Amino acid sequence: MYLSIVSDYPRPPLELLHQGKVRDIYAVDDERLLIVASDRLSAFDVVLPDTIPGKGEILTRISNFWFTKFNDHIGNHLLEGDLARVVGNSELADQLRPRSMLVRRLKPLPVEAIVRGYLAGSGWKDYQASGRISGVELPAGLELAGSLPEPIFTPSTKAQVGDHDINIDFARMQSLIGTELALRVRDVSLAIYRRAAAYARDHGIIIADTKFEFGTDDDGELYLIDELLTPDSSRFWPVDQWRLGISPPSFDKQFVRDYLETLDWNKTAPGPKLPPEIIHQTQERYREAARRLMDAT
Repeated sequence: MYLSIVSDYPRPPLELLHQGKVRDIYAVDDERLLIVASDRLSAFDVVLPDTIPGKGEILTRISNFWFTKFNDHIGNHLLEGDLARVVGNSELADQLRPRSMLVRRLKPLPVEAIVRGYLAGSGWKDYQASGRISGVELPAGLELAGSLPEPIFTPSTKAQVGDHDINIDFARMQSLIGTELALRVRDVSLAIYRRAAAYARDHGIIIADTKFEFGTDDDGELYLIDELLTPDSSRFWPVDQWRLGISPPSFDKQFVRDYLETLDWNKTAPGPKLPPEIIHQTQERYREAARRLMDAT
């Protein structure tokens, strides 16, 4: 738990069910949850000691934008509701609203649905070592930051806080959640990625890869949950600065990862503190991603 560092937003008077790397989940009633996006930042599955001011609000705005955009393709966990009534205080509701989502209670799937359209990060390392990513064989001779012939689906397990996600192949995913559900998750993930990537490119952003999370209700209906196509769950590159063979600058937390790679740190908790200039530049990248995607200020 990270209760000792939850200081970037006022806590609602609700039961805290789960504190993740970034999001905190509170119980509202038997059918609803309140998800609050903090300003915490995780890198290499470690929560860093410094926050990025305003980050939670930006992530929430971007997620809500995409959830609405793809509501015609698949349902999501968002619910309408009076937040002031939920938390019992209108002033507290006003403080929480920009970073909060009132959602339906669902059963999260025990896998993360990752789609890659470009070679980068751990996918690039796996390709260099084996010519594959999560069991998907790729053509020889691909370069760093290169576009893949087609987007690929590369699932992973869900790590507990402080642990590392583990890439798995599709057969393993089928064994975990069942073949029919695995196929549905894969097909929906690829379809949404293609639509989002085309939209983002028209707005000056390459979505190199992204992570989706899904949950089911008591009837087995599938929903998108958690966050969607944010700088925390995706690798965003500026179209005008992309170059084949180099790791492009990014609008996402890859900027922080690149800085951390220069340090003598073993990528386990506790994470190192960030210099003020890294915090400020990261904050500006999140803001710029939101501005481009939603034509927002």
